[in-house]
Amino acid sequence: MKTVTLDVREPREAAKDFVRVWNSGKADSSARISFASPELLWKVLTAKRWQLIKEMAGQGPMTLREAARRVGRDVKAVHGDAHALLAAGILRRTPEGKLDFPFDAVHVDFLLQAVA
Repeated sequence: MKTVTLDVREPREAAKDFVRVWNSGKADSSARISFASPELLWKVLTAKRWQLIKEMAGQGPMTLREAARRVGRDVKAVHGDAHALLAAGILRRTPEGKLDFPFDAVHVDFLLQAVA
């Protein structure tokens, strides 16, 4: 099962991990997409975008029209959500122009702490 982890961490920490993997010369088997704050994560992952991700998980590349059909929404609305997810790096576009969410599962990881 191919899983992506969506997490909340400082950009500096995400950059350190990138450099570590790059310098090791070995591919990191875990896919990770980081957000700078929980607010940014929830701004990108709205309920309708989350539904789109759930419908695309493990299904392979598909057209925008097919993605819209699967979530029961009009193409224009799904177009906007797909572009937001593409910009965040969650969805990818194939050379043929199809949308792809190349994962079977999503793990969301962040910690909410009391403000001191």
